[in-house]
Amino acid sequence: MNITLHRIINIIVYLFAAIGLFLVLGYLAVRLGFTNNKGFIDDRFITTATTTQSGADIATTSPEWNNTPEWTSLKAAIIKDKPMVDKVSSETGVPSRFLVSLLIVEQLRLFNDDRESFKKFFEPLKILGTQSVFSWGILGIKKETAIEIEKNLKNPDSPRYPGAQYEHMLDFKTADIDKERFERLTDQHNHYYDYLYAALFIKQIEAEWSKAGHDISNRPEILATLYNLGFSKSQPNPDPKVGGAAIPIGNKTYSFGGLAYDFYYSDELTAEFPR
Repeated sequence: MNITLHRIINIIVYLFAAIGLFLVLGYLAVRLGFTNNKGFIDDRFITTATTTQSGADIATTSPEWNNTPEWTSLKAAIIKDKPMVDKVSSETGVPSRFLVSLLIVEQLRLFNDDRESFKKFFEPLKILGTQSVFSWGILGIKKETAIEIEKNLKNPDSPRYPGAQYEHMLDFKTADIDKERFERLTDQHNHYYDYLYAALFIKQIEAEWSKAGHDISNRPEILATLYNLGFSKSQPNPDPKVGGAAIPIGNKTYSFGGLAYDFYYSDELTAEFPR
């Protein structure tokens, strides 16, 4: 009996040690930037970088992203969130289709990376996948990015300050800010804050570029690229590049910004989220 109890205690100790090691390694990976998206420049957009605003200059030949079971499932899940997306769009001024463009790339990447979960949960239930480790929520927002979004709202001296009307949108209701922030962004039943943080990121990037003399408010492919790469890669210039993380779907590999562009200018979900 004592030997059995001793073994059980050892197993519990080793289990907690393994969990602790995993958490420490995860923390170090985030702090050292190992989980950051280095990305790549999308060749499709190089020769027509000055004409991508119209949406008619770059066509996706034989698209695969919207001819998959993942897209069929995702489309049904997104439609369920339409009232929430429209609410955030109304509150922030960020077009609903911009937000959905970010969402479909994050979700298609998640569905393709975790095929087992897709087949077991996401496909039959037609729900969005929520992340809770290195990135959070349905839109894959990192903790550090969330904190920076919050700070920019309160700092009129920041080039990313979007305006006084946004200052209190992310005010916390409790003293335990870390816990509240995590629960906001990982709530599987209410995605309001996922969309709100993403929308405020877009507003802040638009503000930064506008103050530098560059309007990218009508460039979903650039906004998506910067959303994927993060604030540190936002360097306003007259010739921004489209790219970001590689998203393999079927026999094609898309860039994060390129796939967001493809959805935005596609005919998919235009009734629910018009351009």
